[in-house]
This record gives sequence, structure tokens and C-alpha cells, in this order.
Amino acid sequence: MKKVGVILAGCGVYDGSEIHEAVLTLLYLDQAGAEIHCFAPDKDQLHVVNHLTGQPVEGDKRNVLVESARIARGEIRPLSDMKLDQLDAVIFPGGFGAAKNLCTFAVDGPACEIDPHVIGVIADAIAKKKTIGAICISPVVVARALKDSGASPELTIGQDPGTNEALTALRAKPVNAKVDDIVVDQKHKIVTTPAYMLGPRISNVAAGIEKLVMKVLEIA
Repeated sequence: MKKVGVILAGCGVYDGSEIHEAVLTLLYLDQAGAEIHCFAPDKDQLHVVNHLTGQPVEGDKRNVLVESARIARGEIRPLSDMKLDQLDAVIFPGGFGAAKNLCTFAVDGPACEIDPHVIGVIADAIAKKKTIGAICISPVVVARALKDSGASPELTIGQDPGTNEALTALRAKPVNAKVDDIVVDQKHKIVTTPAYMLGPRISNVAAGIEKLVMKVLEIA
């Protein structure tokens, strides 16, 4: 049985993990018989967004780990507790939380900073030849973590020229892909899919995520 860490970034597309992407990841892992372990950074979100209006809520504060527990049904631990030696792979669902709470890409672009626990997990996974899955915008997190490593991973966020330019600035190699496609960097054991970077329907997104999960488990 493969053991997979799923790294969440809050709850909700605009300020946390994209819920469809996170739940589909958990569903396909479970259907494949994988053992799932959820983690999230124990820190405040960048901000809180009203998902009805799409606008930030002034003065509201929420914790990334506490919010992620909504998706994980409470079965989640701080990312600082992750022991990668006990896992075969890690998967990062997308959502703006990946670009706001795992790193600062949403604010700073290619000059972004990254959460120290996140960069530690990704660097450790590469060093120990663990498989990494990254969905939607989360490939930018992987690219940022590996920026100074010389890895230059092949990643997809779909086909957006601006984000592709940012990936290049982060010393990754962007590959255009359709919503139901995956891109596999065999050398570094990284699998990516565009999901809601392209959408538009949950069924389209689901097809790509299922392929990603199956490939991650295959090469882990």
C-alpha cells in the first residue's frame, strides 16, 4: 500500500485549497487503496476572502491548518510534523492558497518567498526520490522550491503565457497541456496537471486529477 501525503493550504479556492481539487485527490487516492495523510502549515492565512463576493474580509484572520481540517474531516497534522521517510509521495492540490499561504507567488510573482516547511518537504522529496504531484497553480510552489537547486523541472499549469513566463523565471520548463492531460518529469518524479487553471467543468478537472493520482502511485 502506497502512503501519500496531501498538503493543503486552507479551505476555499480564493484563499485556500481548491475544494474540488483536494476532494478529488483524496477520492482517487482512496479508490486506489492508498494510505492518505493530510498536512498543512500551522500559521495564519495571507487573508480571508468572502467566497460569495470574491472580496477580502477586512480584519478577519484564519489559520491554514484549522481551515484545512474542514476538508480533511479533522484528520490532519501540521506540516512541520511530516516525516517524509514514512511516505512514498506527496501531492499539492491547487487553489489560491498554494500561491498565498504555501508561497507568496500571488503577491510577488517569481520573486516570491516560500514557507520553510514547504521548501523543506519538496527539497527532501527530490533528494530521496519521492514522487511529487502538483495540481493547478501549485506547480509554481514546486518551481520556487527548486529554483536554486539546478533541477529545472518540467511542469504544466496549462497554457497561460504569463504563468509560463513566471515558471521560466523560476528556472522551470513549462509545458503546455490540456485540462485532462498530465506532464511527467521522469527524472525528478514530478507529475503535474492544469485542473482549474483551465477547467471549466469539474468533470474535465476530475479526468486530469485521476490521471495524476494514478501516475503518482505508479512511479512512487
